[in-house]
Amino acid sequence: MKILFLDQSGKPGGAELCLIDIAKPYRDRCLVGLFADGPFKTLLQQNQIPVEVLTNQAISVQKSSSFLQGLASFQQLLPLIAKVVQIAQDYDVIYANTQKALVIGAIASFFARRPLVYHLHDILSKEHFSQTNRSIAVNLANYFASLVIANSQASQQAFVEAGGREDITAVVYNGFDSKMYQTCESDRQKLKAELGLTGKFVVGHFSRLSPWKGQHILIDAIAKCPEEVTAILVGDALFGEQDYVQQLHQQVAKLGLENRIKFLGFRTDIPQLMAACNLVAHTSTFAEPFGRVIVEAMLCGTPVVAAKAGGAIELVESGINGFLVNPGEAEELAQVINICLQDTDEITAMANHARNIASQRFDVTNINQQIAQLLSSKFPQQISPSLLPNL
Repeated sequence: MKILFLDQSGKPGGAELCLIDIAKPYRDRCLVGLFADGPFKTLLQQNQIPVEVLTNQAISVQKSSSFLQGLASFQQLLPLIAKVVQIAQDYDVIYANTQKALVIGAIASFFARRPLVYHLHDILSKEHFSQTNRSIAVNLANYFASLVIANSQASQQAFVEAGGREDITAVVYNGFDSKMYQTCESDRQKLKAELGLTGKFVVGHFSRLSPWKGQHILIDAIAKCPEEVTAILVGDALFGEQDYVQQLHQQVAKLGLENRIKFLGFRTDIPQLMAACNLVAHTSTFAEPFGRVIVEAMLCGTPVVAAKAGGAIELVESGINGFLVNPGEAEELAQVINICLQDTDEITAMANHARNIASQRFDVTNINQQIAQLLSSKFPQQISPSLLPNL
């Protein structure tokens, strides 16, 4: 089976990191078409995955766009659609990995007469998308997609509640290579020393800096904790969210936490940083589709506390493999931090249990096998035993 993957982003977010793992088994018979240039292209190349940037013109439609705004931008999409139609002639399946990719892929699949797969990495709710964008995504998927792969039950449920066809959906969680999250104690201590965190209880937050990701909630919680508790914020602003970054710095200054909150920006050494933390906090204010950071923390053997909504509820069983707190509740978050600060042996045992479970439940080989089975059962005419992915 030859697959044309489509993704709108030039930057590696959670959906893009997931796509790398999905595309690897097909690297000798696939192409990843991007709608923007950037570091994601480099990551694909480093993994020997064929990639091509299909357009250098930014797609102006945003998650909050209205119908008229979407209609006005359609004309600029025509050259991109035509290019995808042409490329798709050489492939058996179009695999749309993001919502903008779905728009392009759906139309291209019709003209190229190729089946469409939509990998749903979003919760199609009013908190995340305008009514127009939700309607477009659902209708295009209903009429053009042969298969919708949802990354959690929460994502699947939101899709169906928005009018999506349940009969074309399947839930497949993100996959992870647990070996990538193995670190040694000496490296962890060296990294803490480099960051000036030796002797501190470190709470890590790993996400782009955005209001709905809730970094401000963690900052409020840190203010309610003992002096030895500090936080690192790993990630940077995307999509015009620089105002929020400024607000975070003002919040830190107002609370007098300049020596306890470190902004590390974008980093590539995520497993090492997570392993150097005493706790990883997930603080999204809206329901998260999956919660990749949660699983990554588990695989690093680091305790995790997550906002009790969306996909996080499917990943964390509070008190068993992590903690859940109500979204937006800084006081609850501070209480969990203090529990982890005091009950170190019990929390370490919990984290080790979480790592063992996560390494089995989200093993990338098993996840890729699930996707391969879905594709082969949905498109048997496009595949032969000799073309199964090398898992």
